[in-house]
Amino acid sequence: MGLAVAIQMDPIDTINIDADSTFALALEAQRRGHALYHYLPQALTLRDGRLYARGRPLEVYRRHGDHHRFGTFEELDLAGFDVILMRQDPPFDMAYITATHLLELLRGPLVVNDPAAVRNAPEKLFVLRFRDLMPPTLLSLDPDEIRAFWEEHQEVVLKPLFGAGGAGIVHLRAGDDNLNSLLDMYAQINREPVMVQRYLPEVRRGDKRIILVEGDPKGAVLRVPAAGESRANLHVGGRAEKTTLTSREHDICAAIGPSLKEQGLVFVGIDVIGDYVTEINVTSPTGIQEIARLDGVDLAIDIWDAIEARHADRTDRRPA
Repeated sequence: MGLAVAIQMDPIDTINIDADSTFALALEAQRRGHALYHYLPQALTLRDGRLYARGRPLEVYRRHGDHHRFGTFEELDLAGFDVILMRQDPPFDMAYITATHLLELLRGPLVVNDPAAVRNAPEKLFVLRFRDLMPPTLLSLDPDEIRAFWEEHQEVVLKPLFGAGGAGIVHLRAGDDNLNSLLDMYAQINREPVMVQRYLPEVRRGDKRIILVEGDPKGAVLRVPAAGESRANLHVGGRAEKTTLTSREHDICAAIGPSLKEQGLVFVGIDVIGDYVTEINVTSPTGIQEIARLDGVDLAIDIWDAIEARHADRTDRRPA
């Protein structure tokens, strides 16, 4: 029997259907006979203790320029859905956090990923639970602390804690005189500390995105930065290449995976450079379409198998 699936995401009209993971998940859900609905995160309304969203039925097609059809707008009572996919893009700001609180109020639907776990696992902070797997890392806004760390490691990378897609990431080489200006800029934009990590020259050979489903590694893609660019993100010019997992990367996944599964983080992407994990992406991970093209493995199938298994388990546990 098909499931009723609501997808909370950004506008679907302008997505890249050759890269967007949510689009691939929607195609697979539709193939399985599930009924799809789409709504924007800002369309949520809590009224009299029930959570609603103004949304529309959705059909998707792998056709450039004609990849979706909407039905008419209606008020969706989200408690009546079987599955809700929380798939809007970061930044991980207060609007994002508020959405997790609202979805956490739902008792009927399976929300993927679990909203409480998403709230507690921002990419650059959750990874700190696995410090032995990370490169040397500092969190601070204190210029003296950051300068001392920089002098110790010679080359560092500065990252805003709650950015997305590589925005705001800066590579500082020894002798660079821009540190104070950079910290002034970060302080004007954010109140939280900045993350500073030892620069990993292995990034020139690529930043590996590994997809874990229920804590198990299912596929990976190597993202190689463009010439003159220290970021490997595909949307800033990185190149996707076929890859396999090293023994070290299997060890990293084995260390992180059980915690992901336990917390209801069904679909996660971790980023590995050299021998180190740098981020754990739980909000709206990408990479499954690149893996499908390079390896011929459709991870949307694995993800939906996991979602359906979790939904069936929840249904079986409900009192008669």
